[in-house]
Amino acid sequence: MLVMVDFWAPWCGPCRRIAPVVAAVADEYVGKAKVCKLDVDKNRPTAQKYGIKGIPTLIIFKNGREVKRMVGSRTRSQLKSEIDALL
Repeated sequence: MLVMVDFWAPWCGPCRRIAPVVAAVADEYVGKAKVCKLDVDKNRPTAQKYGIKGIPTLIIFKNGREVKRMVGSRTRSQLKSEIDALL
């Protein structure tokens, strides 16, 4: 199963704008991909571990390994395309 992690922060405007897109994709891919959110301010060690330098950053993992990293906003169709390519 794929896991997509949305690295974000509450003060980040682009993060707030992409949040509904990420939520819609999460709903659409139930059973196919898991979508999680990680607040970089509350989880600094994890953000540092993954080298998060800008947010929003979306990382897709497959079998526990990073297979795709996207920095910045994406449309719903762009996210779906990235996920579909990895399923």
